[in-house]
Amino acid sequence: MREEAMGANTETINLPVGECTVTRKGSGPQLLLLHGGGGSIAEHPVIDRLAEKFEVIAPTHPGFNGTKVPDHFDGMPELVHFYLDVLDALEIEDAVLLGISMGGWLAAELASINCARFSKIILVDAVGVKVGGPTDRDIADVFGVPPDEATKLMYHDPANARDMSGLTDEELTELAGNRIALGLYTWEPYMHNPKLPQRLHRISAPTLLLWGESDGLVTTNYGKAYADLIPDARFVAIPEAGHSPYAEQTDRFVDEVFAFLD
Repeated sequence: MREEAMGANTETINLPVGECTVTRKGSGPQLLLLHGGGGSIAEHPVIDRLAEKFEVIAPTHPGFNGTKVPDHFDGMPELVHFYLDVLDALEIEDAVLLGISMGGWLAAELASINCARFSKIILVDAVGVKVGGPTDRDIADVFGVPPDEATKLMYHDPANARDMSGLTDEELTELAGNRIALGLYTWEPYMHNPKLPQRLHRISAPTLLLWGESDGLVTTNYGKAYADLIPDARFVAIPEAGHSPYAEQTDRFVDEVFAFLD
């Protein structure tokens, strides 16, 4: 199934296990964008900016934005193996891999399995590893704090958060589904794979960790420790941005991405 909208092409591809909705925009080298726990950002203005130089390929993870989850899925490992089929189906080769938050974790997992498909890797405020001790809280518990506190953790300026007051019932249902899907993939163990740090040495492509300086979910100290686990990775922090620097500082975000990829 294909749908054309504002220069973008959206289709649902059938896979050996389940199906995947994919939006493409732009032309040029491939840039595979893996979204975070808030759901697809295929309609966000940052996609238009990235599409100035790349063919942006933006899949929607199963369970997000009203999509179906295969019955046997119970965590991140199933999603990782699902995406191995996605990479084959989309003929991803020599692509830029850009993952945001939970999508950054997914990107790190995929790159540690088969980095040959990717020319460069960008992890944006990624989760996925534990860098502190057994009792240290490396990643804030977004499921256990009130919404207003979560907003303060996620944004440099809470006024930049999405206004929930005017959402339709359909939009609220989609948001609830996104939260359920996020929990499915990240709850246990919380937001990380204990074995991933021992695999990150396999990432051989040039890698940038791009962070919001004000991120309270995963701080810049966490991001720097994450970067230290990946050979020759660079770390860059964007001022006046929280967990979603592409949203709060779109121009600076795109400038940093293009500078790294040039």
